[in-house]
Amino acid sequence: MKKHFIALLAILSLGQMSFIAPAIAQNPRVTIPDFADLVERASPAVVNIRTTEKIMVQQNQGGIPGMPEDQAEFFRRFFGVPIPGIPNGPKQAQPNLGKPQEADRGVGSGFIIESNGLILTNAHVVEGATTIYVTLTDKREFKAKLLGMDKRTDVAVVKIEARDLPKLPLGDSSKVRVGEWVLAIGSPFGLENTVTAGIVSAKSRDTGDYLPFIQTDVAVNPGNSGGPLLNTAGQVIGINSQIFSRSGGYMGISFAIPIDEAMRVADQLRTNGKMTRGRIGVALGEMTKEVAESLGLGKPRGAYVRNVEPGGPAAAGGIEAGDVILSFNGREIAKSTDLPRVVGDTKPGTSVPVQVWRKGATRELNVTVTDTESAQVAKKSDAPAANGNSANTLGVTVTDLSDAKKKDLNIKGGVEVTGLGDGPLARAGVRPGDVIIRVADADISGVKQFETLVKGLDANKAVPVFIRRADSTLVIPVRPK
Repeated sequence: MKKHFIALLAILSLGQMSFIAPAIAQNPRVTIPDFADLVERASPAVVNIRTTEKIMVQQNQGGIPGMPEDQAEFFRRFFGVPIPGIPNGPKQAQPNLGKPQEADRGVGSGFIIESNGLILTNAHVVEGATTIYVTLTDKREFKAKLLGMDKRTDVAVVKIEARDLPKLPLGDSSKVRVGEWVLAIGSPFGLENTVTAGIVSAKSRDTGDYLPFIQTDVAVNPGNSGGPLLNTAGQVIGINSQIFSRSGGYMGISFAIPIDEAMRVADQLRTNGKMTRGRIGVALGEMTKEVAESLGLGKPRGAYVRNVEPGGPAAAGGIEAGDVILSFNGREIAKSTDLPRVVGDTKPGTSVPVQVWRKGATRELNVTVTDTESAQVAKKSDAPAANGNSANTLGVTVTDLSDAKKKDLNIKGGVEVTGLGDGPLARAGVRPGDVIIRVADADISGVKQFETLVKGLDANKAVPVFIRRADSTLVIPVRPK
């Protein structure tokens, strides 16, 4: 039986070789990788980053060093030591905070991008640190200066006073191919100059953060953060930043910041100490299949505008809550998370064309991008005026809005929901106090117009109902009962 099993393994091995051999013959580049020379060249430019912070250590004034607490309590009671909480007793001495002490905060990685000591790492590695220590592979240790960090992209630039240091060449992350070999060098769990290898699993992976990541299966663990992701040419194509884990350790999925994006941020950090981004003042919502179909888009695409900042750039350019932004400055917007990246890349002060979908048709607008936050003052809502009410096929009772509430919500019209029956809006999560501002392509001006409109709705066709709730606009696709 054993001989038959060994023979079967031999046949399978020959079969695998017969499959691999032609592939190698057709493509001479298909070789078994050997990273030894690459690691030897790259390792000297990878650094260990250790951070510390100063903490105040409280010293106990009333205790006796080395004495158990129950014995210390005896002495406090019978030898006049102040006891907290006793009325009219002696005043409790203020705690002695002592002198600030330096405590270890964390360990990460980084890599040298200029021979004069300029180092790239993650923002979360150095955030909150009192002192940053950089250790080279030759064991020299330097105190580093933080030139700037950007928490949104998790990029930081630090500088050490040194000359003629080895540096890593930068690659082009836009040319990265899924399936190509890559390796990481860093200090997982504080183990300096640890090398791990794998392949690129996916590109432009959207994890909900500001940047699209390079996903790999390279083993990355705590301490690898800030280290380089290298291609087989020894060029940096990313900064190892995150892992997907349910245990806190590596589980086969890791993410790296594309080096092209990282350097765009780093250039501003080293020059200005901060990152300046374009903004237009909109809050975005999820574009689902149901919402897209109810709006007549056919398939989910674009960025759904949930709210527009009053007086902001988008409002000035004519963008309204409920619009779907299809393109911005000539770049197609496939999903809502694309828009912040595209807007952020736009230089503040630039007027750009914006294509939006509104009421079943596209509109061309122009928006001037800014980089400053507009002041918003929270106001209390006035009680709605009871100018009328209605029960309708959408299953809600509504009333007209007061002019004060329209101004407060920054809307031109609408009706407020005052009661809910067993209808589609109630089942969709609408609640009293919500304001219906639009149904399908028709803006709501008041109760009478709302009544007429809902009576004419097709019960077999889903329609989008636009709900204003606080400072957000929700789109709820419903079928009239």
